[in-house]
Parts: sequence; structure tokens; C-alpha cells
Amino acid sequence: MNTRRRYYDDCFEREFDAIVLSCESGLLDGKPAWEVVLDGTAFYPASGGQPHDLGKLGEGFVLQVRDEEEEIVHFVDRPLEPGAIRGCIDWPRRFDHMQQHTGQHLLSAMFQERFGRPTVSFHLGADVCTIDLRDAEPTEDILEGAERAANRIIYEDRSVTVRYGTAAQLAELGIRKAVEREGILRAIEIEGADLQPCGGTHVARTGQIGMILVRRCTKIRQDWRVEFVCGQRAERAARHDFALTRRVAEILGCAITEVADATERAIAERDTHFKNARAALQRLAEADATLALQSSMPGSNGTRLIARVFEEEAQMEYLTHFATQLAKSEKTIGLLADAAEGHLLFAQHPSAGKDMNAMLKQVLQEFGGKGGGTRDFARGRLSEPGRCAAAVARAKELLLS
Repeated sequence: MNTRRRYYDDCFEREFDAIVLSCESGLLDGKPAWEVVLDGTAFYPASGGQPHDLGKLGEGFVLQVRDEEEEIVHFVDRPLEPGAIRGCIDWPRRFDHMQQHTGQHLLSAMFQERFGRPTVSFHLGADVCTIDLRDAEPTEDILEGAERAANRIIYEDRSVTVRYGTAAQLAELGIRKAVEREGILRAIEIEGADLQPCGGTHVARTGQIGMILVRRCTKIRQDWRVEFVCGQRAERAARHDFALTRRVAEILGCAITEVADATERAIAERDTHFKNARAALQRLAEADATLALQSSMPGSNGTRLIARVFEEEAQMEYLTHFATQLAKSEKTIGLLADAAEGHLLFAQHPSAGKDMNAMLKQVLQEFGGKGGGTRDFARGRLSEPGRCAAAVARAKELLLS
């Protein structure tokens, strides 16, 4: 039996009476649920980019609503007896979806009518909505222009009505997106702005959308994804944005209108300080390595071996500069480790004649970890940082054996 879709004719119906035709046990996301079919329903099923409604049927909570061919199936958290029942829609959720969906129709119409950017898909998310536009990348002027044009129609509080007709009849009325389906189709008309086939729920007047706020635009495969919010979502987003901007202004010690310039200056200063710090770190590592070379004596075979385990955390960049400086000295080998993070770094001057990569791999095989490199320079990381000293000691044994 076909389920009567009450939301087709009255999207504002919050409560309704119906007859339970069937109730069968099943699963929803691996949990028990009961699949309920009514003779008619105001619950909207997930379709066309719009999520399903929530609410109650009798004492049962509606967890999901699906469109299965000609029937609407309600997944409920408990069994329901056949016969008369009262349904109640989660109205805040429904009205939010109505604001977003009608706002999408209006925004898509403005993108196409004014800027030649057709919408190829729509998604109504929990936080933001998106439309995917075809053609060239929309500039900031286009994004703002479509938003302004849509909001102007919202402020005019134009009527939003449901029309029925065949594809040919709707085409004669100037439908935005042609369809090839047969039979009688449902379309949503925004007075003087848009006519689009749609089975979703919508507001009755554009003023009920509240406002549209375009958030950003990103590249998605061959299309451009525009994020936007409408109504109460736009209000919350604007309030959040202002609070965040005000907080940033307070941190930077500037006026809200100066946040962008102050942020650019802060980033430039940070980059300069970072560059200076890296240069200082390199000079420090090279100086420490030079002292280590001066305080060590070559072995009987003329090779100088410097093994050091840094107990406090040493940046890998410091270790790299330290090892590089050691490796500039003939017949010198450096075995370095950072006990805090478990980093190992083995380096040599080519004249030392050993294989740092092979030695590191053997140490890692015995102590556990990953790494690799070249004959003269190899680095890795132990699975257990506390074994750094033992790993360096083992590397010394391999060199001296």
C-alpha cells in the first residue's frame, strides 16, 4: 500500500493521526529497531540531500525514516500495536531543514540566473550545507553577489508554493532544472525567482529563511563546493565569527577592523623569529660538535668515535647539525641519541670506512624501531626510548668488533 506523504501538502504539520499498518522487528546500525509502516505520515524520509525527520510515534521514538519504493518506513525504538496512533515531528529539526532547503533553492537560483553557475548537487549537513557548482571558479564578487541577491528576496518575504504538473508543463513555466521523469511531478516555486522539482520540505515564505550566509568555496574534483548556512544557523555562525574575531583582536591588542593587518604582522614577526632561532640552533649544534671533537682523541686506528646520549629532549634539527659537523672531520664517527624521544642518528666522514645504514638496521632489529639512510648518514627511532643508551652502546660494540 502506498504511504500518503502528508508533508507534500503541508510542511508545517507538526502532529498527525495515522494507522499503524505493520510493525516488524529488525536492526538499525546493528541495534534492535522496529520497522513501522503507516497509512500516511508527516515524517520526511532521507532524500534529495535532505536528512530524515525525527520525533515520536505514540510512545516510540523515531530513529530513522526511509523511502522504500512506495512506502515510508519508520525505524522506531520499540514495537507498536496495529491501529490508531499519534505522530509528533521534532519541529526545531524540521524547521531548520526547511530553512536550509528553501535557502538552497534560492541561492542556487541566484548563482545560475545571475552568474551562469548551475548547481549539480546539494547536501544538508548537521552544521553546514553545501552546493556543488559547475563551470569556472566563482570569485569572491560572485559569491557575495549571489548571497546579496538571495537575501534581498528573503527580505521581500515572497511566497513559496507547491506546484504539480508534468515535466512538459513545468518546462513551459520556466523550470530551473529539466527532468525526464514521467507522470505528475512536485515542484517548489519561489515567487518571481525560482521553480524547481523537489520532494522536500520548505518554508511558506522567503522571510522564514531568515538569512543566507555563504561561508567558503573549495575545489571538489571538477566542481566548486560552496558552504552556506541559513536562518538560525546563520545567526549562530555570525555570532560565533564575531566572538572569535573579537577574541583575536584582544589577543593581538588591536581593533576588530585591524585584525587582518595585525595578524599578517604577527605572522611576519613569527617567521623572522623562527628563522633566527633555527640559525642560532645550527650555530649552537656546530659549536657543541666542535667542542666534542676537540675533547676527544682518535683511537689506535686513527678513527675518532663520539657517542652521546642526550638525556633531555634534543630537537632532531639540532642532532642533524651536530652530526653533520662531526662528519666533516676526517675519520670521525658520531653516534647520537635523544633519550626523550628515542631518536638515533649515526653519521661518519667517508674516510672512516664504515656503513652507518647497515649498523643502524642491525641495532633497530635488536632493539626494535624503524629507520634507514645512506652509508654515511642514517637515522631512526626506537620503539622504546628508554633503551637509547643500550642501543648506542651496542653500536659502539659493532664498530669496535
